[in-house]
Amino acid sequence: MRVTFYQRKPYLKNNFSIERVFDDIRKALPNNIKYKIAISSYDSRGIWARVYNIIEAVFQQSDLNHIAGDVHYLALLLKKKRTILTVTDCGPLEQLKGLKKLLFYLFWFWLPEKRASLISVISEATKQELLRHLNCNPNKIKVIYCTISDIFKPFPKIFNAIKPIILQVGVTKNKNIPRLAAALKGIHCNLRIVGKLSKEQMLALNSYDVNFSVIANISDVELSKEYQRCDMVVFVSTYEGFGLPIIEANAVGRPVVTSNILSMPEVARDAACLVNPFDVESIRAGVLRVIQDAAYREQLVQNGFNNVERFRPHAIADQYVELYKKLSRKSHNCEDFN
Repeated sequence: MRVTFYQRKPYLKNNFSIERVFDDIRKALPNNIKYKIAISSYDSRGIWARVYNIIEAVFQQSDLNHIAGDVHYLALLLKKKRTILTVTDCGPLEQLKGLKKLLFYLFWFWLPEKRASLISVISEATKQELLRHLNCNPNKIKVIYCTISDIFKPFPKIFNAIKPIILQVGVTKNKNIPRLAAALKGIHCNLRIVGKLSKEQMLALNSYDVNFSVIANISDVELSKEYQRCDMVVFVSTYEGFGLPIIEANAVGRPVVTSNILSMPEVARDAACLVNPFDVESIRAGVLRVIQDAAYREQLVQNGFNNVERFRPHAIADQYVELYKKLSRKSHNCEDFN
């Protein structure tokens, strides 16, 4: 069986993308699945660049086509019976407005859904969100989680309860840094942030007198070192399709405070302290509980080691193999999914 993985042109130093996840999945695929990676020649900006990407994709098809990244529109001219689309989240549909939202809906969701035989999503929360936007058969959508890279391994560390290093991975607006800054006011800690801060975020951190440091544009190996150096991870995002930092922290052996909404409780289960990301006091209480309650903290770490087993590359790759077999049977039988 031959599979073409379609991916967007990579962003510079983008460490937290779906492409990284599929790199790990492909390494775990069995030898009887041969694959090639088709990276779009142009960034997804402007009409003609996208038209070129669509036409280019037609000539790169294999037995199966897997659109594994934020280039859903590539499905428009691919063979439907051979095409799988992976959707990570519906965030832009929640954020955009007017004509831009309509165009995005048509070319990233509505038309690609019609042109794909099967859809994979990275959480049950994303599936339910997608079904709110699309009128399609729920059986067409399969939940297959992201995988954890083997780079993230257990690394014992004595917790510094006097001045813990709190790791925050990511700086996009949904990462909720202004509320996190408010929650950390007066807590003796060092907030270590991965990503380039905006002026608004810097202002919030300084206004609440939070001790923080920043590192950006780092490799996956360097990111794993940040997990090893920290005492705990706080990931109180207001929107996530999955939430990789949760399981990365689990794998290294760090307690996690994360949000109680969308995909995050699904991913974390009992391996994180769940808080309301819109409530500063809830975030603060979660952080303080992890710092002050050693028994609870240790239980989170042990639960994390158990939780992360669900996301190992071979377990996730096996699920995709089953999906490929299902699509291959449908393709050979010349059956439409619907």
